[in-house]
Amino acid sequence: MKGLVVAIQFLTRLPTPRITVSSEEFAASMRWFPAVGLIVGAIVAAGGWTGARIDPWTGALAALIVWVAVTGALHLDGLGDIADASGAAHKDRERLLGVLGDPHVGGFAVVAIALQLIAKLVLLHALIEREAFIAVALVPFAARIGPLAWPRALPDLHAGLGSRFRNAVRPADFAIWTMLLLAAAWASPSLLAAPLVFILWGWWLLDRIGGISGDGHGAGIEIAESLLLAAALLWALA
Repeated sequence: MKGLVVAIQFLTRLPTPRITVSSEEFAASMRWFPAVGLIVGAIVAAGGWTGARIDPWTGALAALIVWVAVTGALHLDGLGDIADASGAAHKDRERLLGVLGDPHVGGFAVVAIALQLIAKLVLLHALIEREAFIAVALVPFAARIGPLAWPRALPDLHAGLGSRFRNAVRPADFAIWTMLLLAAAWASPSLLAAPLVFILWGWWLLDRIGGISGDGHGAGIEIAESLLLAAALLWALA
């Protein structure tokens, strides 16, 4: 269970026992990313349900605030960095990598993060209004399966955090989480859209950015969450 604790420490701001791990153990914690998604999803859904006792908009706002707080805006930071890098991608690779490494926030990042938060708020409201709390709870779980596949399918953009995950996931891990995704789809069939979302994000990264990085993982999780929320809403309206 050490890997789960490390994954919780890395992906969230939840209190956990502090443990020391090697670089290999840190990389192996990636196998637990979807499990962390289940924890995040349960907390987000609980926040939305509590706020919805007042009205759906309050529920949506509560869920969104909890979502950002529990993850420490980690993935939003990646989304902003990728947005800025995408804006610089037409120049040259050096400029792209320079923008990715720049701690300052550019205009593309501000717009991308704002649109992401607005999209999640609106989608959460629509789902909470329909009491689709199970769908909301399962979206963070499904979105965190993507990082298990992207390092295998995409080249490293640079030597960094993302490159440490390349060989961390074993075939057995893919099999286990794929089966659990299929099981979760019995409760929320829209999750079957997840593999398509992962493929599209990987294709966009390869075409626009040129490979995968830690920021690409974070941005991919954010994009996957929004698209899976949208898929859940479309299913609810069908």
